[in-house]
Amino acid sequence: MTQTIRHIVFDIGKVLIHYDPDIPYSRIIPNKEERQWFFENVCTHEWNLEQDRGRTWQDAEALLIAEHPEKEAHIRAFRENWHEMVSHAYDESVAIMLGLIEDGRDVTMLTNFASDTFRQAQEMYPFLKRPRGVTVSGDVGLIKPDVAIYETHHKAFNLEPSATLFIDDSYPNVEGARKAGWQAVHFTGIEKLREDLKAHGVL
Repeated sequence: MTQTIRHIVFDIGKVLIHYDPDIPYSRIIPNKEERQWFFENVCTHEWNLEQDRGRTWQDAEALLIAEHPEKEAHIRAFRENWHEMVSHAYDESVAIMLGLIEDGRDVTMLTNFASDTFRQAQEMYPFLKRPRGVTVSGDVGLIKPDVAIYETHHKAFNLEPSATLFIDDSYPNVEGARKAGWQAVHFTGIEKLREDLKAHGVL
């Protein structure tokens, strides 16, 4: 029998709030093929992940502008239009999280997020201030699925790993949590989340 869950940890992007760089860039680079090339060769996922690890936007932009000077405006547009990428909250997921908090459950968050954009997201979506606390990858210089970030989180918030349930949309991040001794579920939609939480005795 699995251990009773005493701590619930939410990921943020694509679990509580939407994230899609295509939203502003479909306007900035209207041509689909050109836009795809830009994301595959300039502002790549790997490049953006380093901001989640703590690299400053100034350094990140300078690196790409040195390589692609003709794309400077498009490179700078990433941070300038970042707020459009987080276009809406996932209301049903948020309602579950807030319900757990109101029921007295211990809820925290663990996210791969640049330090400054996370604070911007908190202002856009005040419910991100409601859990007991958050570990932001850009603040600690570690990113999921590195086991060290889960260990950093459970030590910071005094969580018992085996009594902790983690919710993330990325399966590698779910596996990372399990390697750290946590219980974890893969978020693929609200109905499955409800089923998973019920199965773990949380709902």
